[in-house]
Amino acid sequence: MSERESMEYDVVVVGGGPAGLATAIRLKQLAAEKNQEIGVCVLEKGAELGAHILSGAVMDPLALTELIPDWKEKGAPLNVPVTQDKFLFLSQTGARATPNWLLPPCFHNEGNYIVRLGDVVKWMGEQAEALGVDIFPGFAAVEVLYDENGAVRGVATGDMGVARDGSHTDHYQPGMELHARYTVFGEGARGQLGRQLIERFKLDDGRDPQAYGIGIKEMWEVDPAQSKPGLVIHTAGWPLDSDTYGGSFLYHLDNNLVAVGMIVGLDYANPWLSPFDEFQRYKTHPAIRGTFEGGKRIAYGARAITAGGLLSLPKLTFPGGALVGCEAGFLNASRIKGSHAAIKSGKLAAEAAFDALVADRRQDELTAYPKAFEASWLHAELNKARNFKQWFKKGRTIATVMTGVEQLLLKGKMPWTLRHSKPDHACLQPASECARIDYPKPDGKLTFDKLSSVFISNTNHEENEPVHLTLKDPSVPVSVNLAKYGGPESRYCPAGVYEFIKDDHGDDRLQINAQNCVHCKTCDIKDPTQNIVWVAPQGGEGPVYSGM
Repeated sequence: MSERESMEYDVVVVGGGPAGLATAIRLKQLAAEKNQEIGVCVLEKGAELGAHILSGAVMDPLALTELIPDWKEKGAPLNVPVTQDKFLFLSQTGARATPNWLLPPCFHNEGNYIVRLGDVVKWMGEQAEALGVDIFPGFAAVEVLYDENGAVRGVATGDMGVARDGSHTDHYQPGMELHARYTVFGEGARGQLGRQLIERFKLDDGRDPQAYGIGIKEMWEVDPAQSKPGLVIHTAGWPLDSDTYGGSFLYHLDNNLVAVGMIVGLDYANPWLSPFDEFQRYKTHPAIRGTFEGGKRIAYGARAITAGGLLSLPKLTFPGGALVGCEAGFLNASRIKGSHAAIKSGKLAAEAAFDALVADRRQDELTAYPKAFEASWLHAELNKARNFKQWFKKGRTIATVMTGVEQLLLKGKMPWTLRHSKPDHACLQPASECARIDYPKPDGKLTFDKLSSVFISNTNHEENEPVHLTLKDPSVPVSVNLAKYGGPESRYCPAGVYEFIKDDHGDDRLQINAQNCVHCKTCDIKDPTQNIVWVAPQGGEGPVYSGM
């Protein structure tokens, strides 16, 4: 067996998203200001920075301005200021607009920008490299390394060139160990290593279970007559029923581009529901379809979001490291924004790590990071929104009224806190107790199937490599999921990875089309028995999103 080589850094950052890059940038800024030598590297499992980044996205520039005050002069791709907000409640055929004066502050976007977050991340990567950060795209961190005291001492990347049967191909390369005084984890929602760390160090003790949503998004090139750069439309209601948390967005960028998407809370109850097909139906609404008629769909993707907010936030630190961004769950669901929170969390973690490095500390807890968070505007912002997701457990009407009361009348200073105790995977009802949902066939113009969608996500995995969607017990999908829940994995997956087929004896079996996987992590979150565990495939594989 080949011995893994190792590299030493002061700080290793896992994940090249907004949080991870903000961490690396801030560390190097402080090192330059204080004339210190600090070695920082960023590992990114995507083939390039931004390849796996998917977000709406309307971006609040506050945290970016704190991190890089001259971002405009440096050419950051925040080019489309929001010019108009609309919020629509949809019935099957109608749309009711909420007057802007009635919209709570969380739905106002003055001063914000419609961005392609993948492009912003690429630009942040350039800023990081200019400061001397080592960035390694195409390297997936698959193992946490611990020292003799049980503290995190770094990570190891996955082996390359391993065949499905476990043998080594001609392209075999052993993974590399990256050792650090501190390791910062910013893998995004439901990160593979973050999940292990939360369990090992019991970081979620005393917290509400984390809550997730699946975000499904398309990019369209529309008829110039339909293009309204700066227009932001959010919708609630149809096609989702009143007990299912979710909503949709439609953001007009420049160059006749429109980003359209839907977020569905993964605490939904009906196993017959398909978030992908609900999103396709959404585009056929009379108030929505006109934007896309005569246009062309040019990109597709899906990604889980961590939406539990302040009450579900785990402990942020453990010996030797910290969690940042969506890995921890800093997204503000009420504002439908997370990139500003990710950048802020990375900046705060970096400042705590820098002070520890200067004091010649290593592998201890960066307790200054959570203290700084609690004193920050980000904590205040998330505290105002702490009940937002919980109200939706009581239905859309109550949620709408109470969000207005809390955010508009009480200005986020409510004397009550709502808790929840049920994780998303435990919310599915047996299929026999739920109404079947029949979705219309796609027309190939406005609505599409999963496979043609995956095709334009530029997703690729080697066919002969080990399957990265692993089952703890291979019998469970048929004996439990299919028998009790109607095989929900064939519907909640937005990429056609899971399908139940008959074998040669006429028996049901689960087929896993792993090469379709867009790394959204929904299966890892929503599987009712928690039998599916998503692990990173070979580095560089998966989708290649272009500025999504």
